[in-house]
Amino acid sequence: MPQPQSQAPIIRAVYIVGPSSSGKSTLCDALAKHCDITTPAYIREVARTVMKKQGFSRDDVGKMEMQYEILKAQAEADAEARKSVARGDATVILSDRSIVDPIAYALLSSQTDGNERAQALINTAQLQLSLPHLRRSTVVLLDSVPEWVVDDGVRSVDESYASVDAFRSILKQLEIPFHEVDGTCTDLQDRVQKVLKMIGATS
Repeated sequence: MPQPQSQAPIIRAVYIVGPSSSGKSTLCDALAKHCDITTPAYIREVARTVMKKQGFSRDDVGKMEMQYEILKAQAEADAEARKSVARGDATVILSDRSIVDPIAYALLSSQTDGNERAQALINTAQLQLSLPHLRRSTVVLLDSVPEWVVDDGVRSVDESYASVDAFRSILKQLEIPFHEVDGTCTDLQDRVQKVLKMIGATS
């Protein structure tokens, strides 16, 4: 009698996404400390690393080449994080940003062909292979906090507001469930507790 095939275990993962004015990195660092998550299971933003290695600047944010390189780098980081959890080195993946981010910024990059740019990234093998994992993950969208809006050298101030809608649009299009933390929740500990509840972790 044939034996049923064993399925790969579901790997818990948390992706914190949203505009540059929303406090993603601060929240991720606090979550990583609370849950004792370290690299490679803790994925820090890959965009600046890609920009530094390949000589991109903020002026290149609208270029498809840059967003595709960021998408590829995020996919590679995700794969390494999943291997780390599979080995038992970590119990959960925490990522500051996600593979969805470059798609959202591609959508924002042009008023004439933003949708086509976003779709081109959606059609990549890296994104399609990542979708099943993303749909099982906890994705948290942080809204803009007006008083935190600064020009961080990667995103422009104006984009920080429009990008929330872009993230919602892409996440819904890709049928990725997500939670949203609005801009009125600014206390770090409150934010940490909200995310811990989302993933069913105790405080």
